[in-house]
Amino acid sequence: MKIGLYFGSFNPVHIGHLAIANHIREYNHLDQIWFVVSPQNPFKSKKSLLADFHRLEMIHIAIGDSANYKASNIEFNLPKPNRTIDTLTYLYDKYPNHEFTLILGSDNLLNFDKWKNHEVILKNYKILVYPRPGVAETKFDHHPSILKIDAPLIEISSSFIRESIKKKKNMEFFVPPKVWEYIKEMHFYEK
Repeated sequence: MKIGLYFGSFNPVHIGHLAIANHIREYNHLDQIWFVVSPQNPFKSKKSLLADFHRLEMIHIAIGDSANYKASNIEFNLPKPNRTIDTLTYLYDKYPNHEFTLILGSDNLLNFDKWKNHEVILKNYKILVYPRPGVAETKFDHHPSILKIDAPLIEISSSFIRESIKKKKNMEFFVPPKVWEYIKEMHFYEK
């Protein structure tokens, strides 16, 4: 089975994440995309991060019962901060018959050389890179393991959504409807 691993904080998951995942699955011959909720990205502050299980629940709500997508808590029980190479090693051992491909925004390539064992990742995995606003070129763009894909440029960010909710703005069309209901019901990001 060909699995795309879409790592992220998903704080919250929004329509941009879903549109990119849908585009990548449809145009890159992947059987499934797993949204891998990262409890602690070593490059991001944990200050405004919702609890892991809330972010995972929002992905469950967003993807519903689609067989093409899966919400994954695989990193919840791995050492923190989460390192992609450790997760990939774990997944390779657990699912030896699956072929895993990483899905990254082009902004992640800017610091890719700071990732633990990034050379090992480049040697053993294919990486699909979708465009992000403001990122033109990186030194990894022409690496044979990296495929820059012609996906739509999505200019929505989770941080924009969080800040807007804090300012009492209505973000109901930026996230899936049931995710919006969950955010409102739980009073997420209001303070």
